[in-house]
Amino acid sequence: MPEARARLNHCRISPRKVKIVLDLIRGQDYDRALAILKYTPKAACEPLYKLVNSAAANAEHNYDMDRDELYVAECYVSPGPTLKRIRPRSKGRADRVLKRTSHITVVLRERGDEGED
Repeated sequence: MPEARARLNHCRISPRKVKIVLDLIRGQDYDRALAILKYTPKAACEPLYKLVNSAAANAEHNYDMDRDELYVAECYVSPGPTLKRIRPRSKGRADRVLKRTSHITVVLRERGDEGED
């Protein structure tokens, strides 16, 4: 069964925050997933909205899939490289600030009559 993928690497948002939004759209139809992303007040929604649209464009142009039949089959996030920064503290000390990044993947499939999970 063909599937369309889109991947966003080195997104400057913590994987923990992205996972909350991904759990909302997993298994949803394409249009419903976009509606959820549009009206959910989370920082991760904007890059995910673009990513789901990109996966849908890949599905249409590369695999001739029907946009109305698409759904979010898989979506997951894994941690990317962590940027280490320093925050000055009292008495000349310094604390480390970890700026986390994410690698996000979205997979869209077409709803069909053949047995899917």
